[in-house]
Amino acid sequence: MRYSRDMRGYGEHAPDPQWPGGARIAVQIVLNYEEGGENSIEHGDAASEAFLSEIIGAQPWPGQRHWNMESIYDYGARAGFWRLHRLLKDVPVTVYGVATALERAPEQVAAMQAAGWEIATHGLKWIDYRDVPRAIEAAHIAEAIRLHTAVTGERPHGFYQGRTSMNTVALGCEEGGFAYLADTIADDLPYWHVHQGRAQLMVPYTMDANDMRFSSGQGFGTGTDFFDYLRDSFDMLYAEGAAGAPRMMSIGLHCRLAGRPGRAMAIRRFLDHARAHEGVWFATRLDIARHWARVHPFRPAERPSQMDRDSFVARFGSIYEHSPWVAERVWDAEMGAVHDSADGLAARMAQMFRQGSDADRLAVLRAHPDLAGKLAAAKRLTADSTAEQASAGLDALTDAERAAFTRLNGAYTEKHGFPFIIAVRDHDKAGIMAAMTRRLDNDTPAERAEAERQVTRIAQLRLHAALGQG
Repeated sequence: MRYSRDMRGYGEHAPDPQWPGGARIAVQIVLNYEEGGENSIEHGDAASEAFLSEIIGAQPWPGQRHWNMESIYDYGARAGFWRLHRLLKDVPVTVYGVATALERAPEQVAAMQAAGWEIATHGLKWIDYRDVPRAIEAAHIAEAIRLHTAVTGERPHGFYQGRTSMNTVALGCEEGGFAYLADTIADDLPYWHVHQGRAQLMVPYTMDANDMRFSSGQGFGTGTDFFDYLRDSFDMLYAEGAAGAPRMMSIGLHCRLAGRPGRAMAIRRFLDHARAHEGVWFATRLDIARHWARVHPFRPAERPSQMDRDSFVARFGSIYEHSPWVAERVWDAEMGAVHDSADGLAARMAQMFRQGSDADRLAVLRAHPDLAGKLAAAKRLTADSTAEQASAGLDALTDAERAAFTRLNGAYTEKHGFPFIIAVRDHDKAGIMAAMTRRLDNDTPAERAEAERQVTRIAQLRLHAALGQG
């Protein structure tokens, strides 16, 4: 079974984004412009809006307009936008513009453009696409691009649907014209997503450093709460950047929420705080996307989780010595992006090996050759075993060393019923000889457990070599 979610990402060591000027942090502010694109009977929708307003717990009114709800959204267009514009007009900002909302906001669009802000598309209408058929959502995306282009004079380079379906990202990839998609909150850095063989850059958004939490039961109560959270997020990311791991900080604002006076003050205080630090790059999402595509262009990599069964087994069936059943069982179980790294795949193969029967596991042990034994002398080892034994100098023994290995191999196998196994790449020749002498005296259950541990370590090292990861 293929598992679609990527829960590994960059792993422990993310790439250095190399932000311009050696910046320690990229700060990206989004202003969502949704007013006039929300659910409304007057917009041809079935019910009033009920999401992200001052009315916590609001419910849609089917077939009826909601005066208070509409007034809240009107505030965002009439007052909130202009307050935030005054605060941010000298800062690079990305606007998530709902196409039908932009159409109803000619003065606001002119102000966005005069400020040099990027205007990305926030879809055709600000509605929930959870249950919208795929074909209809695709048609809405196409119409959003057409209308956005007509209103702003330029096709949008970024796309954020927001209230997504499980088809949204795929449709954005298939549209093919976006520099980035933003419907993800999966990381603190951009990343490449592959859909139908095509790479699409994702620039993650935020649900935490976002004024939407003023409209939820668990969220911000005051502007001070919001500022404290923004400041702490900035300080943590800035410290990580100073330690050599720069990230990006996304901030999400809405005209009708952060545009209120008591909340807008939090934005002013945050800007003062961030500007007091050196090495801060304020950027639009398009700036970040173009930088990332230039510095970290997509590079295809071998992805074991995406292989067909025959190809996977052919590629990895020999990782466990003469025991392709381990690879077969790995492929037949759940596989995903976490298994595309050497360590992730090694962990999965070790799991399947350990779940094998006693007879299966013993057969794997017995499939291993003696160290510096007859098979090595006859050049009948597998390629992996040949390289491993050579790495420790076992292919260049003196007569006395060869005799000692032969004696110890025979005594060990006679006592325990399987060959002496050790991950030779972790040792030199003297260390292997010492371990062999020491372990010969162990009882067989202890040696069986140790041999199985060594088998999984050998597999891990082989996978690192096979996948070029160390």
